[in-house]
Amino acid sequence: MKNLLLFALLLGFTFNLNAQDTEPDDDFKKWQVRLRLINIIPNESADIETINGDVDISTAIVPELDFTYFFTKHWAAELILGTANHDVDAVNTDVDNIDLGDVWLLPPTLTLQYHFYSGDLKPYLGAGINYTIFYGVDEGPTADNIEYDNSFGFAFQSGFDYMLNDKWFVNLDAKYIFINTEATIDATSELGAIVRADVDINPFVIGLGIGMKF
Repeated sequence: MKNLLLFALLLGFTFNLNAQDTEPDDDFKKWQVRLRLINIIPNESADIETINGDVDISTAIVPELDFTYFFTKHWAAELILGTANHDVDAVNTDVDNIDLGDVWLLPPTLTLQYHFYSGDLKPYLGAGINYTIFYGVDEGPTADNIEYDNSFGFAFQSGFDYMLNDKWFVNLDAKYIFINTEATIDATSELGAIVRADVDINPFVIGLGIGMKF
């Protein structure tokens, strides 16, 4: 809830900037859309009760779609949409490594951006929040059931657009997204225990794509 309040205040601040950002630009358009291919690289760690150990989460390469609305020439908000499947293993535990199957993550992310202008090259910086939804859980061979708590987290972003013409551009983008979940692993059949783990996923996401202004 604190994350939502902070972002609401930042978003409201952009509307006050609208009257100040009066630099003319014949190429200014309020909307743009991008399609990227992204590589999601988790920076994972875990605090696992009962059996100790750590977590290993696989990387994923998936498509990502985003929509950007410009309040002014420089200030914009971007909604980032994509979903990915990750394999999960508990490693170096008191009972050896454990295959925990896989899970799908859907982390819609909203960032507030500032765009710089240097000819056809248009760098930007952004920060915002994400809400991560865990679904499609495959528990693997050991656990009877695994539940992941959905979570809020911050996101930071940088990148640039390079204009090919007045409508189309290529994009390179990097994000670091803070994702934390409480995992509850019912392994009573194999281990005789219910194991809880506080898991940080915190992926670095790098993407390359193409976009269109309209």
